[in-house]
Amino acid sequence: MKVFTMIALLAILAGSGCKKYLDIVPDNIATIDYAFRARNVAEKYLFTCYSYMPDDASIFANPGMLTADEFWFYYPGFSSNAWNIARGLQNKVNPYLNYWGGLNTGKPLFQALRDCNIFLENINKVPDMDQMEKDRWSGEVKFLKAYYHYFLFRLYGPIPLIKNNLPISASVEEVKIKRMPVDSCVDYVIQLLDESIPVLPDFIQNEASELGRITKTIAMTLKADVLVTAASPLFNGNPDYASFKDNDEVNLFPATYSQEKWAKAAAACKAAIDQAHGAGHYIFKYINANPSHIMSDWTKTQMSIRNSVTQRWNKEVIWANSQSQAIAIQRYAFIRALDPVANNNSTALGDLAPTLKMAETFYTVNGVPISEDKTWDYQNRYGLRVSEDENKHAIKMGYTTAKLNFDREPRFYADLGFDGGTWYGHGRFDDNNPWVAEMKLGQTAARKNTYGYSITGYQPKKLVFFTNTATASAYPIESYPWPLYRLADLYLLYAEALNESDGPTQEVYDYVNLVRERANIPTVQDAWTTYSTQPDKFTHKSGLREIIHQERLIELAFEGKRAYDLRRWKKAMSYQNSPVEGWDILQSETVLYYQKKILFPQKFQTRDYLWPIRENDITVNRKLVQNPGW
Repeated sequence: MKVFTMIALLAILAGSGCKKYLDIVPDNIATIDYAFRARNVAEKYLFTCYSYMPDDASIFANPGMLTADEFWFYYPGFSSNAWNIARGLQNKVNPYLNYWGGLNTGKPLFQALRDCNIFLENINKVPDMDQMEKDRWSGEVKFLKAYYHYFLFRLYGPIPLIKNNLPISASVEEVKIKRMPVDSCVDYVIQLLDESIPVLPDFIQNEASELGRITKTIAMTLKADVLVTAASPLFNGNPDYASFKDNDEVNLFPATYSQEKWAKAAAACKAAIDQAHGAGHYIFKYINANPSHIMSDWTKTQMSIRNSVTQRWNKEVIWANSQSQAIAIQRYAFIRALDPVANNNSTALGDLAPTLKMAETFYTVNGVPISEDKTWDYQNRYGLRVSEDENKHAIKMGYTTAKLNFDREPRFYADLGFDGGTWYGHGRFDDNNPWVAEMKLGQTAARKNTYGYSITGYQPKKLVFFTNTATASAYPIESYPWPLYRLADLYLLYAEALNESDGPTQEVYDYVNLVRERANIPTVQDAWTTYSTQPDKFTHKSGLREIIHQERLIELAFEGKRAYDLRRWKKAMSYQNSPVEGWDILQSETVLYYQKKILFPQKFQTRDYLWPIRENDITVNRKLVQNPGW
């Protein structure tokens, strides 16, 4: 059967990205038959389906990076689609990061779904493949089809389901596809994953050529994530969307809350964890195999945390996007002129700046929030303190910096670079003589030009591989594929779902504590009982929910998770309606540098929980309805 694509996609995309396919494939059927005439050609079509994977390592293309309150980015005269969203400039006329239409840095995911369907319709025609391999490839493409639907769902909520490409005989009304209710979207994504899981390999055996391809563990982890998202407040009985209907008066959001959704999510998480363990995944711990790298136990903990993200294909990473390599992001994350010789090196950019809010998110050394630790001076956290011998691994001895930077948990020091803070590696591999970031005006790592520095006074050290070393004119980078799921993420999803389903149990504590153990902080029970002003917080569901949420915001900081989590929890309204702040980085005197400075009065409205569909798409296809508030 011929495939009629142009009009069907026009109904959804308003013509964006469709014409080039019409030009390339004037008579689809002959070209498609040619594409599936042999295994080697069909494999290219398989990789075409993979090629639509979003560029997750790009701060400008990943919807989870610059769009919220985690980072601020300052480069005079430069703007980006993602940062425009963070600044409240999203719109319906020409939306930023338009993944619905493949515009403004968004990938054309409906086009991706069309190609996935073509592959699934034709793979069995290939003559020189056995059925087992055909089934595996079909499983991979069904996974990709599920993932592309889910990617759109997280941004837009109810979406059209592209189950099949329409035949050429389809009527004009048939090609005007409408949005489907939330539960229908979730059910279809889960159906695709359930069909893919049995035919996918447990793990990649030919690592030389297949790393990055989909495994059973990846598919089961995505299933867990989808079900957790569906059970979360944004999509589970959300009163804000109780009256959101399509043009046929069909409710697009479930009207009532379902506790059963959390139970299903918990079961899926546990199944994915068991599968991951069986496939050889574990919480990463750094082992120093280089005798020239001198490091204390404190530094080894830092390396365990940093390398869980940046060490290529380490066993904690369940799925890394091999289509998206962390190269440019390391240039933006690395502090310019950590080494004075690199003072004029324009390849180490340093513009990606974690906000002061993120610095305050991490726990104290005792493993509880800074606002709750009864031994930590929260009220005077912006005051100054001089580093002493007990702080030498984290902060240069004798250096004066903010009290906020003292007595924090290991993830604070592994994830963040700051004025006076040490940076292990990058040409210095003896933690008795590390690099130190000196960031006040006039110092080595301070602002030199109108760009190439942190506007907040913090750097996302976590994202930079520790052997990268800047020279006077170059910054060679050890790239890594962007990690989409780590085992720590899956543990915390399970803890969250189990707490929502059953309330506090030992198993919930255990999975949170497995993540905290790597960070070398006390267990949830010990930390709150001993150090918190709310010692019983972990004993009831609402308190443990807050603990698990903050654990995710810390453990997965700077990995593109926060923006999605705040939205699905319906917490973005409270988090993203406060000013974006940093230190006054243009000051040379310590007492002036450590004054809070408002960088932007950020605003978030209820309508921002779901992204707008381009207005012209609604005009072309009257069966589509716009998201509320747009």
